Amino acid sequence: MASDEDYFALLDRAKEQLPEVAENHDRFVIPDVDVIQEGKITVIRNFIDITEVLRRDGQHVLQFLLRELGAPGNIEGRRVVIKAKVSPGMIADKIQTYTDTFVICSECGRPDTKMTKDGRTLVLECEACGAHRPVNVKKTSRSENVNSLKEGDVIEVFINDVGKKGDGTGKFMDYLIVVPGTVKGATVHAKITKISAKTAFAARTTEATTR
Repeated sequence: MASDEDYFALLDRAKEQLPEVAENHDRFVIPDVDVIQEGKITVIRNFIDITEVLRRDGQHVLQFLLRELGAPGNIEGRRVVIKAKVSPGMIADKIQTYTDTFVICSECGRPDTKMTKDGRTLVLECEACGAHRPVNVKKTSRSENVNSLKEGDVIEVFINDVGKKGDGTGKFMDYLIVVPGTVKGATVHAKITKISAKTAFAARTTEATTR
């Protein structure tokens, strides 16, 4: 009996020494990016809210994001200012890439991790399952990131011309944007519905305002 008591005592002691793991890991949800466009400037208004959920240093997340987008930028308070026009969809994709690379454990799929260094190698340690893996960052080119637009993106576009069919047209990044029901000289918010090569078709989401 004494041996059984010793066994359970050791078991309890071992449980006490296990690393703390967030019980609500299933509720791990990255906030949707809150993005506004100010001319050629892109502002992520809830950047620090996102980094707090990721439990990562804001500067580290920012450096990754700017390197992926090939654009300069900086943190201002709880927001980030990027000196380039970048679609919300692209920013969300890059934040998800950061999460998959620097946060999520590849073994158990949980976000309960921390980053350490083994010499010059960055290692991701999981506090949930104890797994260790080196962090491998894939490089992407600037051209395929900054100048990308996706269906579902909501953008602000200035209508500088009207096509033969009467649809308003404007430019956004490298794309010609076609927005039916708009007039020349108007600035509208429009949702991208279809993309064909460098032409994007969009539906107006707010009333046009004339400059």
